[in-house]
Amino acid sequence: MDKGNQLTEKRQGGSRSASGVRAHIALGSNIGDRRGNIRSAIEKLQSVSGVRVTEISSVHETQAVGGPPQGMYLNAVVEVECGLSAAELLKQLQCIENELGRTRPGKDFPRTIDLDILLFGDEVIDEPDLKVPHPRMHERAFVLDPLAEVAPDAVHPVLGKTVAELKQTLCRAKSGKSA
Repeated sequence: MDKGNQLTEKRQGGSRSASGVRAHIALGSNIGDRRGNIRSAIEKLQSVSGVRVTEISSVHETQAVGGPPQGMYLNAVVEVECGLSAAELLKQLQCIENELGRTRPGKDFPRTIDLDILLFGDEVIDEPDLKVPHPRMHERAFVLDPLAEVAPDAVHPVLGKTVAELKQTLCRAKSGKSA
């Protein structure tokens, strides 16, 4: 974990505003200039009309999960106030991924940048190309650790637990302790 090494200046923000829904986006990179890829993705996200970045986690270095053998990932989470729909936000994230050279040779392959919507307010979305909350976020420390930095009190709308509670549950499960 790269504590205290912010990619850009952290901005304070509330849970909801007149400008839209509070959403949380995971960023990951394990090809090329990993930190630069994450920084560029955040800069591009900040320029999207209808999106305002309000919080940025520190950067965490983690092992890849699944896929072929590959290098370490850098992971972070941003909180945004979003005036777009979740589907519109997803399209913008995919455009950013494409602009930064993301290719999709297969599931869990290395990537220059990966952008995933973790939470979109309290919405539950189950569409072929968009599932919110992210279906595996509660099983992944590389998601929960940075998410807990920016939104420990955000509630998973399906599981009914806060991010801090999900992180604690995952930590207990990994250490073999019961709740």
